[in-house]
Amino acid sequence: MKSARARKFVGMLGLLAFMAVWIWGAVGLGTFLPAAWYVQLPYYIIAGTVWAFPLIPLVKWMNRGA
Repeated sequence: MKSARARKFVGMLGLLAFMAVWIWGAVGLGTFLPAAWYVQLPYYIIAGTVWAFPLIPLVKWMNRGA
């Protein structure tokens, strides 16, 4: 991609697609957990935090200089 604007647009689409799959997967796996809050709370805290780490390369690519 040549322009920063195009990179950010493609990156935004990738980010939205990744988030949709991540949320679907996290909720899907969460249904197999016991219903106890002390099991679900740490799971959803971790799942809600860890999603950012796989996106670091995408964000760096999006913010590269023109």
